[in-house]
Amino acid sequence: MPVMADKWIRRMALDHGMIEPFTEAQKREGVISYGLSSYGYDARVADEFKIFTNVDSAIVDPKNFNPDSFVDRRGPVAIIPPNSFALAHTMEYFRIPRDILVVCLGKSTYARCGIIVNVTPLEPEWEGQVTIEISNTTPLPARIYAGEGICQFLFLQGSEPCEVSYADRAGKYMRQRGTSLPRM
Repeated sequence: MPVMADKWIRRMALDHGMIEPFTEAQKREGVISYGLSSYGYDARVADEFKIFTNVDSAIVDPKNFNPDSFVDRRGPVAIIPPNSFALAHTMEYFRIPRDILVVCLGKSTYARCGIIVNVTPLEPEWEGQVTIEISNTTPLPARIYAGEGICQFLFLQGSEPCEVSYADRAGKYMRQRGTSLPRM
């Protein structure tokens, strides 16, 4: 299962709309880097955040999720409380080819500050803006910068196209825009 290189990512983004908007070269000056890298793509976080709060003493239940567990914030910076998390989404919209699986890793700049990014794999033929979970594992408030890099996507090519893709299954998070909460 090879990891796809920058030339392949660029071609798929420009000729097939795999990533929109697409930044061809990595941007680094004064920002947490984003854009095309050697074997991946560093995505940016949008300026809309759902920050977890326990004001109402809600129970987190993935089968019956209460959206009141979050407060919505929009702006160039989000502050995540100590030992808490936020949901956000990528600025980029992804269209994954049928023979590709995409995995995501957090940016080292955030990881070195105790801020962990989690994204489940992007399955073959999934498309949408990616919902990102950002955990602040520290006992201090953490600052997240909208419009800057948050995570890196790696594109893995399967030995052959899959029999059943995410689109074939009509997956529940298909074509999502914005931040999607848990669904049953």
